[in-house]
Parts: sequence; C-alpha cells; structure tokens
Amino acid sequence: MSRMQTIDPRNATGQAAELFANIKRAVGKVPNAYAAIGSQAPAVLANVLQTGTVLKSASALSARELEAINLAVSELSGCDYCVAAHTMTGKLAGYSAEQTRKLRAGAYDDDARIDALVRFASTLVKTSGTLPADAVRAVREAGFDDRQITEAILAISAILFTNMFNRVNDTVVDFPRPE
Repeated sequence: MSRMQTIDPRNATGQAAELFANIKRAVGKVPNAYAAIGSQAPAVLANVLQTGTVLKSASALSARELEAINLAVSELSGCDYCVAAHTMTGKLAGYSAEQTRKLRAGAYDDDARIDALVRFASTLVKTSGTLPADAVRAVREAGFDDRQITEAILAISAILFTNMFNRVNDTVVDFPRPE
C-alpha cells in the first residue's frame, strides 16, 4: 500500500486536475505513480511529463533506446513499479518479453548499439565520481554522439526520479507484472 496520501484523480483540483485529465486522455488512465506524484507536487509531475515529452518528441534517441535505458535503470534501482510499467512500454516499442529480460539484466546481445547504451547507463548508475573514459569511449564507438549521450543522461535522471519516488512511496503496481 502506498505510503503517501494519494488523491483520487477524479477529485483533484487545480493543476493536478488538469494534469490528470491530460494523462487520462493520452493513455486512458492515470497510472498510480503519476497520481501519487501529482497528489504531492503537481509542479513536479508537470516537470516529469514535460521531460518525457521532450525525450519522446525532440530527442535523437529512439523509443527503443529510451525504453532500453528505462528497463536497465529500473531493474538496477529495484523499482518494481517502473520495471512493470517499462516492460509493458518496452513491448510497445518492439521488444519481446525475452528481450526485456535481457535489457533488465543490463546486457543486450541482440544489438551491439543498444547493448553499449545499456552498459553505459548501468555504469553511470552503479558508479560514483568521474565516469571511466572507457565507458564514454564504448558508447561513442557504438555510434552515439555527444547530443545522444547528453539525452541518455537526461533519460537516466528522469527514470531514476520515478524509481526513487516509487521506492519511497511503495506505489501500488497497476501494470501487468513482468514475465
């Protein structure tokens, strides 16, 4: 059960009501994570949604690359909510159930480029201090330019925020459990 008080999106007012209505129109429901974040801080939810929009519409990273990051980082963070959500959205981006398991494990032998991206994201999350030059070199050698590396860092930061929020809140998972 969630630890933070979450309002029913149907009873929201102000900015939260507006955000929840837009989310419902876009995806058919207000996922529990968004309802919980918006209940606490609508401006934070607006920022989360804006970042997602920028990554999906103005990024040089593909939907498959973004979902690879989301799956690997969510698994590393131990966020059962985001693992379930991104296993579903990963399938919508074209990954099979087996491929989502590989991505969650932090390696992807089906595609060297995505494998390098997942390894880069995993290294960035697991280490502290200046990232080893080899990690940056490997992602560049896989074909990612500085813009894409910067956008990957934003994607990592964005999913880490929702991972951490859901871990603190113990958000009730409202997506199918991953296979």
